[in-house]
Amino acid sequence: MAGFLLVAGLTGSLLAWNDELEAAISPHLFFVTPPAPDARPIDPLALRERVVERYPNARVINVPLKVEPDRAIAFFMEGPTVPATGEPAELPDNQVFVDPYTGEVLGARRWGDITQGLKNLMPFVYRLHYSLALGTAGIYLMGAVALLWTADCFAGVYLTLPLRRRMRPAEDRERKPWLARWWPAWKVRWQGGAYKLNFDLHRASGLWPCVMLLVSAWSAVGFNLPEVYRPVMSAVFTLQYGEDQLPELPRRQFEPGVSWANAREIGRELMAVEARTKGFRVMEEQELSYDPEKALYFYYVSSDRDIQHHWGATWVAFDANTGERRAAYLPTGEAGGDTIGTWLMSLHMAAVFGMPMKLFVCGMGLAVAMLSVTGAVIWWRKRAARRAHGRRSGDGTTA
Repeated sequence: MAGFLLVAGLTGSLLAWNDELEAAISPHLFFVTPPAPDARPIDPLALRERVVERYPNARVINVPLKVEPDRAIAFFMEGPTVPATGEPAELPDNQVFVDPYTGEVLGARRWGDITQGLKNLMPFVYRLHYSLALGTAGIYLMGAVALLWTADCFAGVYLTLPLRRRMRPAEDRERKPWLARWWPAWKVRWQGGAYKLNFDLHRASGLWPCVMLLVSAWSAVGFNLPEVYRPVMSAVFTLQYGEDQLPELPRRQFEPGVSWANAREIGRELMAVEARTKGFRVMEEQELSYDPEKALYFYYVSSDRDIQHHWGATWVAFDANTGERRAAYLPTGEAGGDTIGTWLMSLHMAAVFGMPMKLFVCGMGLAVAMLSVTGAVIWWRKRAARRAHGRRSGDGTTA
């Protein structure tokens, strides 16, 4: 577990600054200069058409609807269908960056493929963090580690609690209060030698941020093992009908029946109905995407039910052939389990509270890495001591 969490902690520290590092590493892909102070960007749906023309063998499956003044727009693409499997073919590049003012393609990459160079460094770091860059098997592996980590959060705190001892009456009267006896576990003996320092760093560094460690562990279960996370949360809290609960088709439908332009209008209308019915306010459009496995459009917006500062998680899903509403989701205020889950995921990704939270999550990643190393050292020392004791006992040199 320590090895996996060491990777997760170090990569998580970097991912707290993902947007900043992406832009610093590949400014030619992420930044644009408006041609004039009053220049207006091209409609994102028109930009999608230009990408389709540039890459005729690819399908563009998402359209960012929010355009920032000095930022490029990134489109994700799928390959053509492979007749033998019915699945999309692999593309040399599956993400393309476009200047929203001119429609010029600024560059492309195969997201997460580190062999393409530094432009894929942060996506590769994300793949390591999420799945050790091992695909589906890695996702489940890291999910299992997160589940063990969640249990370890409780076990770790329990092991720091003061021992209960049977004392004589005189000793019992002189015994310190329980909290006073627990307090040394929160401190570090800087002058006590290497082993005591390692032990105290492990114990105290697990106690002070124990709540955030639990947040990180359980939210990681939510990201990687929804089949475990959702049943547990639904047993305690109410949950909405989530995106992963919508049924898939027997065979993928690669092209929607409703055009993208009409889909945006349908999304706007359905979202307006949701806002009136459920009493929330739409702030701005975020994205329109198509899911060929479910033949559904998803229309995303930022609303006053969102808490993340970069993107919105308020959405409505509708049939890509008929435009009929299928489901809607509000990040907070609709179901207790989803409100808690939104906070858990947002804290995990440092997507709230701005720069202070980024610094905190970065520090938490380093703390997890340190806990992994110090914990492994403690385990190794105790293991070596047990073996030495066993050898002495076997030789008859000690009782």
